Amino acid sequence: MSNDLRVGVVGAGLMGADHITRITNRIAGAVVSAIVEPDAGRAAAAAEDAPGAQTFGRIEAAIEAGVVDAVLIATPGRFHEPVLVPALEAKLPILCEKPLTPDSASSWEILELEQQLDRPHIQVGFMRRFDAEYQQLRELVASKDAGELMLLRCAHRNPSVPDTYTQEMLINDSVVHEFDVVPWLAGSPVASVEVKFPRRNSLSPAQLQEPILVLMKLENGVLVDVEMNVSVQFGYQVATEAVFESGLARIGQPSGLQTWGDGRFSIADHTSFVTRFARAYDEQIQRWVNAVRSGALVDGPNSWDGYRVALACEAGVKALNQGGVVPVEAPARPDFYA
Repeated sequence: MSNDLRVGVVGAGLMGADHITRITNRIAGAVVSAIVEPDAGRAAAAAEDAPGAQTFGRIEAAIEAGVVDAVLIATPGRFHEPVLVPALEAKLPILCEKPLTPDSASSWEILELEQQLDRPHIQVGFMRRFDAEYQQLRELVASKDAGELMLLRCAHRNPSVPDTYTQEMLINDSVVHEFDVVPWLAGSPVASVEVKFPRRNSLSPAQLQEPILVLMKLENGVLVDVEMNVSVQFGYQVATEAVFESGLARIGQPSGLQTWGDGRFSIADHTSFVTRFARAYDEQIQRWVNAVRSGALVDGPNSWDGYRVALACEAGVKALNQGGVVPVEAPARPDFYA
């Protein structure tokens, strides 16, 4: 009899299908036992990559069938709360793709429900923390080998986005990652957010005013700028430069085969997040599976981290729409998440 963790994957779109393939082919100690997807065709297609998995239209049905030990939520953020609530009520470990929920009020409600359990059960899927280069940079910051961290200069660039991508998604779907990983790198929460608009890219979709420059001040005084740019055409880039008292560090630079020919030098870059963070996703899921199987349940950002990001996103959207420096105000962290 197998002792593999039976994972129910909720959502079989791009991210969900990617996780189903990942768990089936690259993760040890887990198996996809259930696929929860209301679109029958999409569910059937995803099931082809998960031999033996049962398909359900609702998370409640999968829980009632007794076929899941843990839940991975990969639906769009607006559908997270209706899955989180029954999964928490069933006391199941959860890995929830970002965001925890789309707003801080509903995120706080999830925190209150989770605190009725014996310990945190939710890990939020901010995969950058599992990227090797980000981990190395965090270790350098903590070591103080280059002195104190003073500035972080971040670039988050997409080749293009669909017409369904809205102005506020620049914050809620994109800079959301920086709102998590920057405090983790620097060891300090976001204190305030400001958004500046440079010259508009004529190649941007008609509904967007971008790129934008997001300025953060952290509680420890570190300043951060994030270039959020979704129409660069050439590829997908996520890069960071850290400025220390006595040195610099950079991560996210293109790597791999370098070629020279016809008077040109070139090196390939990524075209999407799927390849840029493939190893980070693998590491995230493997460590989550290991944590659940060991009884720890969480090995990464928890729902308190998700709540703090929701607060930062709300401040970012306000700064985007109204201008000015917007403070990020949070209550004291509950001891449950210490």
